[in-house]
Amino acid sequence: MSLENLLGIELPIIQAPMAGVQGSALAAAVSGAGGLGSLPCAMLGPDAIRSEIAAIRAATDRPFNVNFFTHTEAAPDAAVDAAWREALQPYYRELEIPEGPTASGPGRTPFNAAAAEVLEALRPPVVSFHFGLPAPELLQRVRAWGAKVLACATTVQEAVWLAERGVDAIVAQGWEAGGHRGIFLGDDLGAQLGTFALVPQVVRAVRVPVIAAGGIADAAGVAAARALGAAGAQVGTAYLLCPEATTSSVHRAALKNTLAPATAVTNVFTGRPARGIVNRVIRELGPLSPKAPPFPRATPALAPLRAAAEKRGSGDFSPLWSGQNRSGCQEIPAAQLTRALAGR
Repeated sequence: MSLENLLGIELPIIQAPMAGVQGSALAAAVSGAGGLGSLPCAMLGPDAIRSEIAAIRAATDRPFNVNFFTHTEAAPDAAVDAAWREALQPYYRELEIPEGPTASGPGRTPFNAAAAEVLEALRPPVVSFHFGLPAPELLQRVRAWGAKVLACATTVQEAVWLAERGVDAIVAQGWEAGGHRGIFLGDDLGAQLGTFALVPQVVRAVRVPVIAAGGIADAAGVAAARALGAAGAQVGTAYLLCPEATTSSVHRAALKNTLAPATAVTNVFTGRPARGIVNRVIRELGPLSPKAPPFPRATPALAPLRAAAEKRGSGDFSPLWSGQNRSGCQEIPAAQLTRALAGR
């Protein structure tokens, strides 16, 4: 079965869910153009999920995807958190933030019974997961209303694990991809492959459709992925300059700067490996800092620094998420970009 038939879409393009830089507007625009728009829900409470899904359905009657994280929440560790705050104190003094890191920062909640209850009433047609899958009983609740289930794999082993648990399609996330790595079977980043090495291996290892993700920025990239056996492509970075995205001004400036530094996989923003444009805090504390608390507990202590720096027009402490290939970023409507990615 083709990806288009499986998901009820016209174009084999999935907009990557990107928490913090998008909401329902981007998802609705991509779905309305014939691709599969995605709504990131890891940072949304039940009321916000309801509101955002209602907004998508008010804008389009086409299929869309809702995305959730499935990480295991780490137990609080006061000593680790204190050491992280201490590492950040020089920046607090520099930016004249006298009270220290007290902000709570954006939370990231794993898929749970409360989210499942919300979705059961709303019945979104596609649900995707990052960092593995939820508990079997929660996954069964998603399947019960007929939703198609997608999940992310960064290795062949992860893809096989997902296929054995009955996912409908697998997003093969290459090393080039921006944002959080979907790695969940171990933490060896040395085992991560580039997209065009990973995709054909996953295609050979599983019998479900494989969606290529990472470094794909234009129609030629989509075609190359499909030539290697992918049923379609998931694209994130290219959408970050679209007017429907909520990308911050400092983030947009970094994406448009052709002389901006390269990207790196870092844990300093959230405590989990994620790819973004190299900035001051990555250079000075990372990219992979042993002091960063486990996901997502690194975030709150950085929140005041980010806010203070961005007020001054600086992205020194901001997560400037981006894949390795920024060449596809365009300030054009998301619908136009979606059709262009599909060669239309």
